[in-house]
Amino acid sequence: MADSYRIGVVGSGFIARGFVMAMQHVKDLRVTRVLTRTDIRHRPDFPRPELLTNSLDDLIEHADLVVECSGDVLHATEVISRVLEAGLPVVTMDAEFHITTGSYFADRGLLTEAEGDQPGCLAALREDILQMGFRPLVYGNIKRYLNHNPTPEEMHFWARKQGITLPQVTAFTDGTKVQIEQALVANGLGADIAVRGMLGIQSPDVEVGARTLADGARRLGHPISDYVLSPGGPAGVFIAAEHDDYQRDYLQYLKLGDGPYYVLLRPFHLCHLEIQKTIRRVLFERRILLNNTTHPRISVATIAKRRLPKGTRIERGIGSFEVRGEAVRILDEPDHVPIGLMADAVLTRDIEPGELIRFDDVELPDTLALRAWQAILERVRLKKAVEEQPVSTASR
Repeated sequence: MADSYRIGVVGSGFIARGFVMAMQHVKDLRVTRVLTRTDIRHRPDFPRPELLTNSLDDLIEHADLVVECSGDVLHATEVISRVLEAGLPVVTMDAEFHITTGSYFADRGLLTEAEGDQPGCLAALREDILQMGFRPLVYGNIKRYLNHNPTPEEMHFWARKQGITLPQVTAFTDGTKVQIEQALVANGLGADIAVRGMLGIQSPDVEVGARTLADGARRLGHPISDYVLSPGGPAGVFIAAEHDDYQRDYLQYLKLGDGPYYVLLRPFHLCHLEIQKTIRRVLFERRILLNNTTHPRISVATIAKRRLPKGTRIERGIGSFEVRGEAVRILDEPDHVPIGLMADAVLTRDIEPGELIRFDDVELPDTLALRAWQAILERVRLKKAVEEQPVSTASR
């Protein structure tokens, strides 16, 4: 085993800065390069400016593993393609990438989302509870506040207060982020969504909301990915699960309630501090934690927030004031535009508030991300066609 492994980082924003600072005291992992598209001469905010580079080749040459946390789907797609081609494993904190183009790369190398953000934390929690015999019904996120159409003034205020970018705080507030996260969870953990946009149960008590969702999953007959809207809830995740009836007295004694649903709560997610757990998993065990699978069922469609006239240019869909994201089953809406592809997009007709934007409604630049999505969609359609073929008498 090497004395220390070289870690390259893609992105130089909030998560990357925190990760680089956290890694300064880690002995077996060391950050060697940080890929940024900003001017490296003017980054006094970055904790170790000597690590910054504008060259992807430089990053690849000095890394044993790459952490991608740029939050930019088109950029991440190009970079991860190159990194995997170079034979390096990739650990991401970028659910936006996974739910848009991640399935294109799921069988092209060692690629995984990290523990730390909600999807990775749910994947890790699932591993724990499966070993204890629980059967998951709900993979749940906890959201404290939701406003589908916040004002620019509100979002500028909260961006300054929280120290994150305007698109980030807008995507958190309008629900796009939770839709993206839970779509990745559904695909990666073999769950479904109950309805388009998910149920989003409102409850001051997370456990009560979780059990309501579990009732819905039981009626549907399969696990679901969803969230509880709880203003006083912790910044964490939960799984609502069943267990064998003979364990009921024990679980009641252990303060998990009377059943039949048990809520396993992880009341925190520590983003940049937890990434290193997944890095070690990949380096030492060569195992992924979570990806979007090669044949996803769920995507996040683009929904208009307001009336958008023909010719409107949308610079960036995720975190914009024009559109938001909503989870859909891919085969229910095969011509939807994933919100991760809505970059430098120009509308070809008038769009009404609440309308789902389709490929015929918009002109998109020719990017690897767009081509990757087209390949994913074709793969999903082909799988569906094969599954629907009648079984011949000879093969019975």
